[in-house]
Amino acid sequence: MNIKTIHNVYFIGIGGIGMSALARYFKFVGKNVGGYDRVSTEITQGLEEAGIEVTFKDDVKKVSPEFLDPVNTLVVYTPAIPGDNVLYNYFVEKEFRISKRAEVLGQITESSFCYAVAGTHGKTTTSAILTHVLRETGTPLTAFLGGISENLNSNFLLEGDKITVTEADEFDRSFLHLSPDIACITSIDADHLDIYGDKAEMERTFHAFAKKVKPGGKLVVRYGLPLKGITYGMEEEADYAIESVKIESGSYLFDIRMREELVAGVRFDKPGKHNLLNALAAFAMAVEGGASPREAADALAGFKGVKRRFSYQLKTDALVYVDDYAHHPTEINAVYQAVREMYPGKKVLAVFQPHLFSRTRDFMDEFAESLSQFDEVVLLDIYPAREEPIEDVTSGRLLDKIDNKNKQLLSKKELLPLMETTDAGVVLTLGAGDIGMEVNKIREVLSQRS
Repeated sequence: MNIKTIHNVYFIGIGGIGMSALARYFKFVGKNVGGYDRVSTEITQGLEEAGIEVTFKDDVKKVSPEFLDPVNTLVVYTPAIPGDNVLYNYFVEKEFRISKRAEVLGQITESSFCYAVAGTHGKTTTSAILTHVLRETGTPLTAFLGGISENLNSNFLLEGDKITVTEADEFDRSFLHLSPDIACITSIDADHLDIYGDKAEMERTFHAFAKKVKPGGKLVVRYGLPLKGITYGMEEEADYAIESVKIESGSYLFDIRMREELVAGVRFDKPGKHNLLNALAAFAMAVEGGASPREAADALAGFKGVKRRFSYQLKTDALVYVDDYAHHPTEINAVYQAVREMYPGKKVLAVFQPHLFSRTRDFMDEFAESLSQFDEVVLLDIYPAREEPIEDVTSGRLLDKIDNKNKQLLSKKELLPLMETTDAGVVLTLGAGDIGMEVNKIREVLSQRS
């Protein structure tokens, strides 16, 4: 399939963060773009404002006629759509050209110099930092991000077609469609066990991704992972290591030792040791790609963050409100570490919406342990996404396992009254579901309080 000869591109699941970036790409290069998703969101509204047709009913009659031409239309879908999706089955039956998002992304990036960031945690932030650093050091590039970069106010950038930055998503083994020149693996924790079955199979697949690096390319890996490559970490044995960390006015100040060279006086504003490591990974990738170490280090100070990744919604002396996409126990632990480091002694309320029945089942005890660390915990019902309920897997069962006297299960409509009365000095909303839709309302109530 030659993407250049395709005129129409139709997306099933266009509201997904990765799908929407691809949709923006095709619109930018002059294709006729449309798509379907279940509900209207900020992402789909942004696509419509960009001139992309979006429908919210799984009905062929709602699709514009030009997209029903099998000769001139490419259909792109996300593996997260259910098997009974009417549109998907129609396009299959009518023998349209149909590709997964990852396959299309692989074709777009294969002719460029490709940076790809993989890992069960940190890939969105790391790829956004890398995009920022490359851009600030004068590199024209295209970027496909899995979150909204606050520097770009977008999940997509097209300022040059010779270099690309993309996330390498492990879900459904999607990243095996990529062939990067420089790849990074930030972490290999067990996740997506509905796809992989067990952690051993997941590790085997990450090894397979590592082998996808082009001949002569480079693999950057977190120190301690069972992979051979250029290492980064807090450990002095790493090829790229962070040293002499201090906190001043809510920012990290530190040095980076890269083999025998020291880059001193680096500043980075995003809290948490996990974000320090994300910044170091992006720095290492940029330098291995030819960026000046000093210029790359200086660029880190200007990174604003990624929406819903330790995203400050309110920050006063009396009250702090942070929203984060954390949906895995390791990510919740990282948020906890960052909050305790930045705000020692303050009472912390964590509102968590579990994401997927299968993930909640597979990590029930780990979730309970992570959430028990907070001073007060509120659970919402499980966000199902693509899944049907699983017997005896509920937020109520998770709540019972949390070792904390200050815990409760609430509906979303009960959150605002809670925010009016809480005495917490730090409020967190955590999760990858639709809890993000509540953020503006929560911020407004807390702002009135503060």
